[in-house]
Amino acid sequence: MDGLLGSVKGPDDVKRLGAEELPRLAAEIRELLVDSCARNGGHLGPNLGVVELTIALHRVFDSPRDAIFWDTGHQSYVHKMLTGRADGFDRLKQEGGLSGYPSQAESEHDFVENSHASTALSYADGLAKALKLRGERGRKAVAVIGDGALTGGMAWEALNNIAGIKDLPCVIVVNDNGRSYSPTIGGLASHLSSLRVTRGYEEVLEFVKDKIGGVPVLYDALHGFKKGVKDVLAPQVMFEDLGLKYIGPIDGHDEPAVEAALRKARDFGGPVIVHVVTQKGRGYSPAENHDEDQFHSPGAFDRATGAEKPKGRIWTNVFSEELVELGARRDDIVAITAAMLHPTGLNRFAEAYPDRIYDVGIAEQHALTSAAGLAMGGLHPVVAVYATFLNRAFDQLLMDVALHRLPVTVVLDRAGVTGDDGASHNGMWDLSILQVVPGLAIAVPRDGERLAELLNEAVAIEDGPSVLRFPKGPVAESIEAVGKLGQMDVLRSGDPDVLIVAVGPMAQAAMEAAVLLDAQGISATVVDPRWVKPLDEALVRAAAAHKLVVVVEDNGRVGGVGDAVARLLRDADVDVPVRTFGIPQEFLDHAKRAKILGAIGLTGQDLARDITEAVAKRSAPLESQPARR
Repeated sequence: MDGLLGSVKGPDDVKRLGAEELPRLAAEIRELLVDSCARNGGHLGPNLGVVELTIALHRVFDSPRDAIFWDTGHQSYVHKMLTGRADGFDRLKQEGGLSGYPSQAESEHDFVENSHASTALSYADGLAKALKLRGERGRKAVAVIGDGALTGGMAWEALNNIAGIKDLPCVIVVNDNGRSYSPTIGGLASHLSSLRVTRGYEEVLEFVKDKIGGVPVLYDALHGFKKGVKDVLAPQVMFEDLGLKYIGPIDGHDEPAVEAALRKARDFGGPVIVHVVTQKGRGYSPAENHDEDQFHSPGAFDRATGAEKPKGRIWTNVFSEELVELGARRDDIVAITAAMLHPTGLNRFAEAYPDRIYDVGIAEQHALTSAAGLAMGGLHPVVAVYATFLNRAFDQLLMDVALHRLPVTVVLDRAGVTGDDGASHNGMWDLSILQVVPGLAIAVPRDGERLAELLNEAVAIEDGPSVLRFPKGPVAESIEAVGKLGQMDVLRSGDPDVLIVAVGPMAQAAMEAAVLLDAQGISATVVDPRWVKPLDEALVRAAAAHKLVVVVEDNGRVGGVGDAVARLLRDADVDVPVRTFGIPQEFLDHAKRAKILGAIGLTGQDLARDITEAVAKRSAPLESQPARR
């Protein structure tokens, strides 16, 4: 790599640069960011906003001796470039290439592989305590947290603990760009917004009112306590009331100013918050002018215009459109998002019914219990989250929703293998962890038509919670049923050799496998259960009529639908062997979804081969089998 960036092989090289060279370095970094994300997609907007901040961090702190935690890790691209990985950005998020998040396997400068928000302060709290206890003087734990991640409750739990130790070697950098994916919302966002401007007292009141339009209580409180309004204008109050030293707000694109603030924080001798105001998408006009999310995470796009390459019709589109239609028929349906209005497709519902949408910030736990309250009030909430993020709200779904048999529908986008974003984004856990929730119904559509159908069925359930899950990417081709087996769809009828239970989008691979099996003289019946919890009792009769039952699911093999089918048959004293094909119980490296499915054996050809071998073993003459001991 040419240019100034090409000479940077690590943080020491950044420190050696003269102040007059830093603007050139920043420009080269932005060029590489735009070029690499235009080619492969990626979190462009957030990283364009942290260029000067990241340069300053690596000039002030001594990574990896000083640990830098990124919250979330999608804003770590510039950090990767400055720690010797700039040459690898042509293969960003590609199989075998750089991860889109920090990666311990890539570099000693990456401490945690976090893509779930609001965690960095807890990591920094624990590490700083360890450094203090072990007497490792001079080392620092540095947490860079976006204002979006600061809306998560876990961040405030950590702040409360960090503030309790006055000499804790911890520096907190609040990267305040007013956005997570979309504009950050809530009382905290309103407060930070007030710190970004300098206005007169009455102007501030109007400004806050405009910013927090849906939260009149805070506005009334400001009017009711005029003596305290100076606190809204005083940047340090919110954090210093917690017992934390505050520096800022600092222009996050003024590198010398950021560097000076970080040096003060480093040398203070206790926990300090440095409040840095940045602009998401900085330096690339299509991103700066993109109202939706400032190019938070575009797919591949045209560099000259910023026009994203067409994705075609995706699963999220189908959900989004059907929910709007449901909203027209039922005025009791409301929707909740955890700071992901556009990614989950709820933006259309928000446009159609602006009074029936709630963005709770990055707060999945609160989202589920708030949904419980809405249901108690006679409404039917639809909570749309990425499948991997439901893990954070399991207790709330179990104890606050299911225990009270409340009609809440949870829609899990990007379920199963997601691919490009790596281990922490694969939604491969939900069909396992949700099996233990009493009274919960789980639907898994195989195509767009079934998604719309099952969403309607889910919101019709009034005596308990329901979950609907679907994968990332283009919607699968429709597969029409050739018959019914109870409430299950029969997709292919066959002689009683093999019964394939195809869970949702795995129906495509199952049907391909059935055709290949037929060529081997093995007849397969393929059914789509539609609802995988509870399982249809008709499955017991169907299994008893076959020699082998195969379950194919886009979920971890442990505790998922395959285990539920095996348990159902055992309880009914049906002694038919069950084979489960799913995701191995391990953290998967990033690659395209199709590539990963092929690598783990979830293609039609792989399934046909493995099923053929399983049938052959069970059909071998007794005399040819090894004697048991």
